[in-house]
Amino acid sequence: MPLFKRRKKTRACVIGLDGVPFDMISRLAGQGIMPAMARLIGSGHLHKMKASLPEISAVSWTNFMTGRNPGAHGIFGFTDFRPGSYTVRFPNSLDVQAPTIWDTLRCGGRRSIVINQPSTYPARPVNGVLISGFVAIELAKAVYPLTYRAALEKIGYRTDIDTMKSREDPEFLWRELTETLAGHVKALDLLWEEPWDFFEFIITGTDRLHHFLWDAYGDVSHPFHERFLEYYRRADQVIDRIVTAYTKATGGLGGLYLLSDHGFTGIVQEVYLNAWLERNGYLRFDRPDPAGLEDVSAGSRAFALDPNRIYLNVSGRFPKGSIEPADVAPLRREIASRLGGLSYSGRKVVRRVFSREEIYSGPFAAQGPDLLVLGEPGFDMKGSVKKKEIFGRTSLQGMHTWDDAFFWSVADHGPDLAIENIAGIILKGFS
Repeated sequence: MPLFKRRKKTRACVIGLDGVPFDMISRLAGQGIMPAMARLIGSGHLHKMKASLPEISAVSWTNFMTGRNPGAHGIFGFTDFRPGSYTVRFPNSLDVQAPTIWDTLRCGGRRSIVINQPSTYPARPVNGVLISGFVAIELAKAVYPLTYRAALEKIGYRTDIDTMKSREDPEFLWRELTETLAGHVKALDLLWEEPWDFFEFIITGTDRLHHFLWDAYGDVSHPFHERFLEYYRRADQVIDRIVTAYTKATGGLGGLYLLSDHGFTGIVQEVYLNAWLERNGYLRFDRPDPAGLEDVSAGSRAFALDPNRIYLNVSGRFPKGSIEPADVAPLRREIASRLGGLSYSGRKVVRRVFSREEIYSGPFAAQGPDLLVLGEPGFDMKGSVKKKEIFGRTSLQGMHTWDDAFFWSVADHGPDLAIENIAGIILKGFS
């Protein structure tokens, strides 16, 4: 990375590793796979951190960049209902109802460069440069200002891997991971030369690798075990070059932060909540092969939306709503209690069922689900309407987890850290 002398002033740098659990980063650092990370751990504090609920990137990264929970920023999942309907839509950055870290810094005249930040598509104006990450469909809408598009195309920048082809072809996956990370590092080199007060670089290939080849991590006999570790060696090299450049520019590690947006573990079974609700008499469809929740029958009391959100069919909220407000609390308790007893081959499936009020606060809290089902590690909750059995498997090997994300900083921020706390920590450094 080209380096040059800078006038000493307050600045911050964030490195994100999507979907990397606390235990994994600790282990890989300790085993010498990630020596740069090991040096950081020895020079600061590695915290175990809670992700968002649901524990998915769209919500967790939005919690990170706004410092707020979904009840205050309005993003509850990769999908959400259109108001007053059962039709599902895909929220995007224009739906985020709270200022981001770089929005706040802009008000103080600070300049930000953000590379591959998930849940920022389409790219909104910033004082600096923003390149949106997952889910970014077109590069032209993923870059602000658009004048940087030509330079990014020239270096072969791609917003993400082809997940559909990668899911079925490991060799294709490896090529995609390598080429995409290489393009992002070229963007890092290009933009590090720009003036900035806040710099952020996110690696999302880690999440993709875990979803498709998690089994290769722990199984030393797996044919892709060494390749799995090699990807982490490359990620560590990127960390090292950023840390080296940052310390040379600032004189130390203060203002440097590393984090993941959720943890990961292997899948035992996927759990199809709509199949469970249907089998237990809470949900009916007007047709045997529903196309979506638009086919829910009148009289249904509850239904699920990916990945683990349960909504009661409340009168006034949904067109065929049959639940009166006075019946909401007892129905929530009933569903939560029955889900708590769900088991698979003698194993407990549900770790906890949260009510909306336990998770969300703010002006948009009422738009969230009534219940959120947190699975035990290995049991991946899903909202498919196509599945007829409660348990099943797809080709995915890894699933997200809630309370084992990680956060590193020089300072110790205590044992009970959540991802929505991080924006405040970063911004405090500028005050």
